[in-house]
Amino acid sequence: MSDTGTSGNTTHFGYQQVAEDEKARRVKGVFTSVAERYDVMNDLMSAGMHRLWKKFTIDQSYVRAGNRVLDVAGGTADLSRAFAQRVGPTGSVVLTDINAAMLGIGRDRLIDDGVFTPAIQCDAEKLPFVSNHFDCVSVAFGLRNMTHKDAALAEMFRVLRPGGRLLVLEFSRVWKPLQGAYDAYSFNVLPKMGELITKDADSYRYLAESIRMHPDQETLKLMMEQAGLERVEYFNLASGVVALHRGYKF
Repeated sequence: MSDTGTSGNTTHFGYQQVAEDEKARRVKGVFTSVAERYDVMNDLMSAGMHRLWKKFTIDQSYVRAGNRVLDVAGGTADLSRAFAQRVGPTGSVVLTDINAAMLGIGRDRLIDDGVFTPAIQCDAEKLPFVSNHFDCVSVAFGLRNMTHKDAALAEMFRVLRPGGRLLVLEFSRVWKPLQGAYDAYSFNVLPKMGELITKDADSYRYLAESIRMHPDQETLKLMMEQAGLERVEYFNLASGVVALHRGYKF
C-alpha cells in the first residue's frame, strides 16, 4: 500500500499535496524547529499521558535482558532509555532518527543516564542493518511523518529476527463522540500552545493535520500484515487518540 498521493511522486504534508522530496525537507524543518522544546510540548499537549502510553508500549514489547532492540525515529530517546533498562548490560539498544537535532538530544539524554549505545542518523525506509537481527523494533509517533510508510514497515520487518515483534505507537482515530472536542483542541489549542512554547504555531498545525491523514487503526493493521507481519493486533489508548499496534515475524 503506497503512501503517495494522486500521482506517483507526490504525497501529503498535512493537508497539502507536495512533492515527495519536499515533504522530507518540510518534516525536517518541523522537527529541527521544535527539537529543543519537544519534550516539554509532549507533556503539555498530552497532560503527561504520553509517558503512560510509552510505558504501556514497553510493557507490551516483552523485551527482556539480553535482547536486541531497534528504536526507529526514536528522537529524544524516551523509549530507548526504557528499553536500555530492560535489556541490561547483556542486551543492546540502537537509537535512530532521520533528524540530527532530535537525535542529538536523544543521544545526550542516554549519555546523561550512563547509557552508551549507538545513536544513528538514518532513514527508516532504508535501514542500515542486517536482516533478521533484532528481537524488537519500535517506532513511536514517527510513522505518520514517513513518506513511504509501506517501505518503512517492510524495512522494520526485514531487520526483525524470526519470532521478533514490531510495535507501532501512533496517533489514530478517536472515538466518534469525542471527535468534535478533539478537533477543537487540535486545531485551536495546539497551534496556540506551539506558538507560546516553541514560537512555532505552524509545526503544531502540521501535527494536527498529519494525525488526520494517518491511516486509521484497521488500515494500519492491514499495512503491517501486507509488510509480512502476523498476529497483528492493536490497543486503543485514550479512546483511540493513540493506538499501539503489535505484530510478529515468523
